[in-house]
Amino acid sequence: MESLGTIVVIEDDPNISDLVAMYLRREGYRVLQASDAESGLAYASRDAPKLVVVDVGLPGAMDGFDVCRALRGRGQTPVLMLTARDDEVDRVLGLELGADDYVVKPFSPRELVARVKAILRRSASAQPAQPGSEIAVVGEIEVNPARREVTVSGEVVEITSREFDLLYFLATNRGLALSRRQILAGAWGPEWYGDERTVDVHVRQLRKKLGDALALQTIWGVGYRLG
Repeated sequence: MESLGTIVVIEDDPNISDLVAMYLRREGYRVLQASDAESGLAYASRDAPKLVVVDVGLPGAMDGFDVCRALRGRGQTPVLMLTARDDEVDRVLGLELGADDYVVKPFSPRELVARVKAILRRSASAQPAQPGSEIAVVGEIEVNPARREVTVSGEVVEITSREFDLLYFLATNRGLALSRRQILAGAWGPEWYGDERTVDVHVRQLRKKLGDALALQTIWGVGYRLG
């Protein structure tokens, strides 16, 4: 069977690492396993994986958050984080650093594989230019889907791929009060079934990066409205 691409798994527990690798290989992925951050990042640099699965609590000088920071500094390789407990601080920090999703231990390997596939589908659909899509303009902000570029008063603002998808969805639905679930379905895709608070984390990041130019209102009990 032809490989669907390479996935790097960075996990120091060999039982968890082997289990994750086995299920991913069954689906047709080539899997590289690393037990520490440095080895995992070396694989990611050398083999250009389609996705990295990384445990938050890694041994050594670098943890999973450091791995996520390093990967985001290099590009937009999707990242799925594993956390040892359902800790909101871990989840929020991981998402703020640009992680695409997280899975809490203990987890179902089938659920992890499903989330990997969902991330890769979103990633694949986000990459090609969309020349037929219209540029969205909201005040000083211009969102260009063909270039995957956001400008404020003509100046380019660096945002992540997930933040772009969120902003474009809000901009093309300006004036509407949208629930978090509607935003997740529209910006991340209808198959997304993660925590709705993911929206809040990415909204917070957009507000930091776009400042007063982003006329985004919180609609209590509902979600958000742009414009």
